[in-house]
Amino acid sequence: MQIVEILAADPIAQILAQSKVIAVVGLSAKPHRASYEVAAYLQAVGYRIVPVNPKEAGKRILGETVFASLTTAAAEHHIDVVNCFRKSEDIPAIVDEVISIGLPCIWMQLGIMHASSAQKAEAVGISVIMDKCIKIEHQIRR
Repeated sequence: MQIVEILAADPIAQILAQSKVIAVVGLSAKPHRASYEVAAYLQAVGYRIVPVNPKEAGKRILGETVFASLTTAAAEHHIDVVNCFRKSEDIPAIVDEVISIGLPCIWMQLGIMHASSAQKAEAVGISVIMDKCIKIEHQIRR
């Protein structure tokens, strides 16, 4: 009972505990980039990652096939969280895609925020996390 109460009081903990597959939008093939480091961490702690990067589509990053869009990725994988490593001005189009596919959660990494897109997503029941690193949040809650 206490675990359920803790998760209910902490939406981030709930998202992390209930998610298995994380699409990483903007995943770089370069190991020194934050997106690569975070995705590698997520894999190491047991999440399945689904890379989304149109410039790398069809290639493999961290052993996973890269998709050109969330739409094509979602056609092949059940996605629990969309983790965004894109500029804030790119978020509206990503949110529109998340809404059209019906994905449950969009997570914007540190420094990434878009209030009107967050409101739009939340209005249709999508969980939104902004300006937080999924790796750091997972480490805090381990």
